[in-house]
Amino acid sequence: MLIIGLTGSIGMGKSTAAARFRSHGIAVFDADAAVHRLYAGKAVPLIEAAFPGTTNSVSKTVDRPLLAAALIADPSGFKRLEAIVHPLVQAEQREFLQEQAAAGADMAVLEIPLLLETGGEARVDIVVVVSAPPEVQRQRVLARPGITEERLQSLLARQMPDAEKRAKAHFVVDTSGTIEASQAQIDTIIAKLRGRPGAALERHWS
Repeated sequence: MLIIGLTGSIGMGKSTAAARFRSHGIAVFDADAAVHRLYAGKAVPLIEAAFPGTTNSVSKTVDRPLLAAALIADPSGFKRLEAIVHPLVQAEQREFLQEQAAAGADMAVLEIPLLLETGGEARVDIVVVVSAPPEVQRQRVLARPGITEERLQSLLARQMPDAEKRAKAHFVVDTSGTIEASQAQIDTIIAKLRGRPGAALERHWS
């Protein structure tokens, strides 16, 4: 089974690309969604211990705005948070990939925002990067609820520059045009990858 790593900086169109892979019957693991589940489950007591006061004692979930504020105040906390969350997410990824392989899938997608920042290219066979010009990215992100210029700069500071991501990609999807144009690029990539064998599953996920 071929493992595709789908990544790109914030606002570049990962969700739209992931949806196109799914429309072809290819399963996609959404790392952001996994984090949301963990923030309402296994990770809660661990995060509260590392960042006191950032979880909701009533709902028993991580209070994301409080956690974000704590990280902006002390950026060194990102490393502590990653040490908690990344192993839990990778355990879910392993289960997902093994299930797909057992079901006979010829490819599966890991949608991971910080794939390249965490050395994740070593755990996939193919890297697909979604990309758009900086002004397009900024416009998209600032249109999201709750995103300020300060928050945007904090997010971008943690992410590898787009040019570096493109340089590490096997395929780059330009999402600056229409959704249909982006989808057509995904279709072409899938057609090129169909039937290609993968080695990452056995090498890293068995």
